[in-house]
Amino acid sequence: MGRRVLVTGADTYWGGRMIQALEADAEIDVLVGLGTSAPAVTFERAEFVRADQTYSILNRIVHATQVDTVLHTFMIVDSAGAPARTIHEVNVIGTMNLLAAAGAPSSPVHQVVVKSSSLVYGSTERDPATFTEETPRAHAPRSVVERSLVEAEGMVRDFAEDNPSMLVATLRFADTLGSDIVTSISKNLSRPMCPSVFGFDPLVQFVEEDDVVRALEFVTQHRLAGTYNVAGDGRLPWSDVAAICGTRLLPLPPIHPSFAVAPLVLLGIFDFPPELEALLRYGRGMDTSRLVAAGFEYHCSSASAVQRFARSLHQRKSPRRRSAGDVCERNVEQLFRHSRSVACTSDRDVSAGRAPPPRP
Repeated sequence: MGRRVLVTGADTYWGGRMIQALEADAEIDVLVGLGTSAPAVTFERAEFVRADQTYSILNRIVHATQVDTVLHTFMIVDSAGAPARTIHEVNVIGTMNLLAAAGAPSSPVHQVVVKSSSLVYGSTERDPATFTEETPRAHAPRSVVERSLVEAEGMVRDFAEDNPSMLVATLRFADTLGSDIVTSISKNLSRPMCPSVFGFDPLVQFVEEDDVVRALEFVTQHRLAGTYNVAGDGRLPWSDVAAICGTRLLPLPPIHPSFAVAPLVLLGIFDFPPELEALLRYGRGMDTSRLVAAGFEYHCSSASAVQRFARSLHQRKSPRRRSAGDVCERNVEQLFRHSRSVACTSDRDVSAGRAPPPRP
């Protein structure tokens, strides 16, 4: 029998990306997506189940579907626009319900993979240049999202200790850039002006969005356990990142910069959540050798992740004029990919970029 996998956050960007990636895995027989609203992407063979944001029905779903693997992508790591109560309910209560379902006496689950963030390390002047997976925080969490992630990871760590026969993996991702993912950082870098803190030019580290998907898929498929940092090699000064992306830095006063930028945030000119203020002061770097030693190969360094993002920005800002033929071709391709009325599997394969089966 093949594997049976449940993905949380199926209606979010990362959950949708992971379901689409896992649908191509022939070893997975059953793929279930759990989300709080309708998914934004089309699934080929995954089933979707709607739930509340605390996943209170997850125990019933696990028993009904008999999934053996849970991939938890539904974690808020960008607090811009997210109320504190929502962050706590999603990150803490949602993770608690997930672990309760996975660890129930009659649960079929034997692998849990959690998508976390480098925010658990924080950013202060006392931090080391590079965090390993064992580096403790130098201070208590100062923002709601950091506090919720630290609490959620603590529950995952206790769960792993209480269930030694279960494979439990936590992946801490650096800030992500890519052509499609939207974050506070990517939105700021997309604008004519980008915030910085006067007197600071921190070294920052990124992971490219496709490497995020590949890392989660790698850990899931290879049944790895433990905690892993995930980030592209190298770090860049914030000023270099802004220059590559073609935006100018607007220095904010070093004392209470969030107060100074508040009117611009209200006007939608900047995104400036508390966790970004700390990053723009002190930066953050992670040692990623553990996942590399396990066999994972990155496609992008931090610098190439920024460069790819910058190229996608340029393409969006100066799009070529689409002809009527382009529109027609795109509509036909969507028909080949998703419509049930297409009976010829070779047309669907060609549209998806796969070679059609040989003719007998």
